[in-house]
Amino acid sequence: MKSSKFKMALLILVFLFLASGNNAIAQNAHVELIKNKQITSSIKNGEKHEYTIKLEVQQFSFIRLNQKGIDILITTYDPDGKKLQDFDSPNGANGPELITIISEKKGNYRIEVKPFDEKEAKGSYDLKIEMLEPKAVTPEKQTDQLFAAWNNMETPGASVAVAKDGKIVFKKGYGSANLEYDIPNSPATIFHIASVSKQFTAFSILLLANDGKLSLNDDIRKYIPEMPDFGKTITLKQLIHHTSGLRDQWNILAIAGWRLDDVITTEQVLKMMSKQKELNFNPGDEHMYCNTGYTLLAEVVARVSGQSFAEFTKKRIFEPLKMNNTQFYDDYEKIVKNRSYSFYQNEFGYKKSVLSYSTAGATSLFTTAEDLCLWAINFENPKVGNKQIIEQMNERGILNSGDTISYAFGQDIGNYKGLKYLSHGGADAGYRSFLGRFPDQKFSVVVLSNFANFQPWDYTLKIADIYLKDKFVKEEHQKEIKDTTTTDKTIVVDNEILNTYCGKYQIQENVIFNVVLENNQLFAKINDNEKFQLNPVSNTEFNVKGLGIKVTFSKEDDGEISKCTIDQGGQLTNAPRLKPFDATSVNLSEFAGEYYSPEISTTYTFEVDKEKLVAKHMRLSDIVMSPVRTDFFSGSQWFFGQIEFIRDSNKKITGCKVSSGRIRNLKFEKIDGKK
Repeated sequence: MKSSKFKMALLILVFLFLASGNNAIAQNAHVELIKNKQITSSIKNGEKHEYTIKLEVQQFSFIRLNQKGIDILITTYDPDGKKLQDFDSPNGANGPELITIISEKKGNYRIEVKPFDEKEAKGSYDLKIEMLEPKAVTPEKQTDQLFAAWNNMETPGASVAVAKDGKIVFKKGYGSANLEYDIPNSPATIFHIASVSKQFTAFSILLLANDGKLSLNDDIRKYIPEMPDFGKTITLKQLIHHTSGLRDQWNILAIAGWRLDDVITTEQVLKMMSKQKELNFNPGDEHMYCNTGYTLLAEVVARVSGQSFAEFTKKRIFEPLKMNNTQFYDDYEKIVKNRSYSFYQNEFGYKKSVLSYSTAGATSLFTTAEDLCLWAINFENPKVGNKQIIEQMNERGILNSGDTISYAFGQDIGNYKGLKYLSHGGADAGYRSFLGRFPDQKFSVVVLSNFANFQPWDYTLKIADIYLKDKFVKEEHQKEIKDTTTTDKTIVVDNEILNTYCGKYQIQENVIFNVVLENNQLFAKINDNEKFQLNPVSNTEFNVKGLGIKVTFSKEDDGEISKCTIDQGGQLTNAPRLKPFDATSVNLSEFAGEYYSPEISTTYTFEVDKEKLVAKHMRLSDIVMSPVRTDFFSGSQWFFGQIEFIRDSNKKITGCKVSSGRIRNLKFEKIDGKK
């Protein structure tokens, strides 16, 4: 009797499993996806789920995977087993992964699903084909299919415009401009476009130079005398090219206790910069992106012209080009009709991403996709400015060493598939923007979004692939440095070899490159913050996924790994490997105390809390500081990346220096040093 009951219970369990919508699909099982039929599955570390989708020739499919508590990597393959694409948006362990497959041949296409990070033990996901239709044949319809995931009012979305030969040939909005009121995005919806604003600031400086009212080689202190005298001249041109050495305003304000959704004004930025005592580097020695420089340039425009920066750009640029829905937004209380609001997503759904800037120049341009196309067309046939100014906008910066950088006047100069490509992106709050121009083809693409997880640069290039497919230089004739992260060339490297690369490498004095092995895959972490996947192309060479960066590990004669070389577009950086460090040997209480910085008028309290050294500030979340080598700690916040403690001749700690991506060696004095 007991045996019969056991068999019956087992049959019931099997029935429940089959009826549950495949709630726990076995590893490596192939399950066919059917349009509009949702599959729900749990997944854990080490598992890999595989699905198939039957496609005819030239079919378009859109598949949505909704992550629930686990970050998932999706890889697609064609019927011959050739890898097509990886899908992993930067939304962490919750939210959608949006997958598209366009079939070139008939057959079963495979979708592989696995956890991205081995530390995430388990979670679940929903998977469903939402669209299955013939591939569009016109560029307009193909572009429309690209944005299929956003063509609904339940999500934020984007506004898109394409210009060709002096005319706007495509424009459309997707998703919601305001989730609270179900207002749709359109080509006329106004977006905050963040750093794409810098093109207009640089152009304004050139207009004034053309008027004879200033010179690009002028010292910034000629116009803004309250700026500190660092003992070295900082020119307007160096501000434009991000070679000034100034610390970045957002990093400075964040360390000083500002939240980036606080009201931030130009006046506050100028006051903060007037108290700075040091530069990141000598002006002209390096290229380091710096928003401060463009805030100062906008202030120069205002002081030289006698108008506010917003008024100057309206009269000299926007009105002549009939950019009627464009303005520099320098008053966060100002009402702007038809504007979008920005959002991000977490485990609870969509959330408002608040932006309250009242500072312009580095950011804060409000515009539409249509208006930005008018700006792009002006480069081809200038109605504002002249040929000389247009040519100057394309002049790349030159360092003191004589090296030329890719950055020009608010534009990055490069190549894409053999064609000259000028671009700039922007990101503030939940806004994401991108303007890409192919000047020789008189072709431009504008993608503006109000969703923090959106990647407009990726969509811009996909649109270019559609419209310029017959213009690209054939691969064998391309001379530019290619982003090998997009190639299918990957190999399998033995874990014993991968383990020898694990460790910490010092890129700069304040930047640590930490290489770790997780789930048979190498990853790199910068100052223990964001993580990047390293894909092997040989036993010693790896591509950083999605960033066009190559990392090569080097051995000494004794076989020990001594350094790695980072190749970013031909710019090489040698990073020596740091010797292993026993973090448990550090006496954390020795570093406790109060630390004050006169440059930002701010005090932090360093305390030992639950066997960790923590930096505390009344306006900020606690910052955990982890020891990485003697007297050096890595911070857990983006603006508090590395902390170096300073000792006197008696080995007593007297202060520290804090560094992050765009700020180096901000000094703090230990004010309780007598204890």
